[in-house]
Amino acid sequence: MSALTYLAEAAVDPKAQQNIAAASGAGIAYGLAAIGPALGIGYLVGQAVQAIARQPESAGQVQTTMFLGIAFTEALALIGFVVFILLKFV
Repeated sequence: MSALTYLAEAAVDPKAQQNIAAASGAGIAYGLAAIGPALGIGYLVGQAVQAIARQPESAGQVQTTMFLGIAFTEALALIGFVVFILLKFV
């Protein structure tokens, strides 16, 4: 079924309108949930590069700490994705 046919049916079908509203709401929610971790990871990597540039001998320790920070920050994005899935299918 094409998108135009689906939208034409949605104009008269309240269940289809509800599905469209739920999908768009879930998409907006995940988009907003992904902004924070993206900014956090960008800032974290930038500061790690600065730290390595200032003290190259501590690169291993800085990289380890950076990867742990990235993992924890990425967990926030995954939580946002789970909420997206819950909003979409529940």
